[in-house]
Amino acid sequence: MLVGPIEVADELIGALDPAQRARVTVRPVRTAVGMADHPTAARGESTVRTAVQAVHDGLADAVVSAGSTGATVTAAALGLGRWTGIRRPALAATLPAVEGPVVLLDVGGTLEPGPATLARHALLGAAYASVAHAVTAPRVGLLSVGHETGKGDRLRRAAAPALTAAPLPCDGRYVGLVEGYDISLGARADVVVTDGFTGNVLLKAIEGAYAMAGGPPSRGGAPRAAALLGVGGTVVVCHGAAGSEDVASGIALAAHLWRRDAAGTVRALLADIPPDPAPDRHDTEVAP
Repeated sequence: MLVGPIEVADELIGALDPAQRARVTVRPVRTAVGMADHPTAARGESTVRTAVQAVHDGLADAVVSAGSTGATVTAAALGLGRWTGIRRPALAATLPAVEGPVVLLDVGGTLEPGPATLARHALLGAAYASVAHAVTAPRVGLLSVGHETGKGDRLRRAAAPALTAAPLPCDGRYVGLVEGYDISLGARADVVVTDGFTGNVLLKAIEGAYAMAGGPPSRGGAPRAAALLGVGGTVVVCHGAAGSEDVASGIALAAHLWRRDAAGTVRALLADIPPDPAPDRHDTEVAP
């Protein structure tokens, strides 16, 4: 299903052969949330809100969006609901590393989280790595400027004890602080937790490095899309400058997650985890 202006949809469908066209339906919507618009613009009759509503109503199985990240997160949280105990959904990108895939989150959902939110995202990341990538006993690290205890800014120093105490699912364990190069190697952690601002900047820097080097490591593809964790459905967000291959990769990821019922399984793994007694109440969600 394509959701958007009819003339844009017609142009895309016109490039398909007749057999492919028969598989595509169109939901015409005139209003698109631009990159400069506030995320709350997604509350009206917009393309992303309509796509989310299609999943809610059972007309579609997943949402794939290359539009405003903030609008997509807002629409998904409002239209599909957030899981109990998860105030701030997280965007998780899977990066190819020397020793296997590394899940990096958050890469843009919450720009300025508090320590409790990072601890919740650690739970999401551990469960997601196990369900989506079959990682056994995922190792979870907190991104900082050094491995030594106490390294990092105020947020990192406050978050480390919260992650140490977090009841990680799937036999996950917190391995402490990790650095940027640990993400490329994959030897120290399978899941790396950080704030959405740092994660988004890091992700784009890695994408640029891949472009300069002629491509990612041979063991995996470039992180063309990220899964939104913590909402009641399958939602995938592509880069705002995504090309056709990026969108195709996002669709493939959404299909992979839906077939595995990743959202439902991850949610079930976190069902018995008690609510945070002191949740963060002043997190800053992503700007457009």
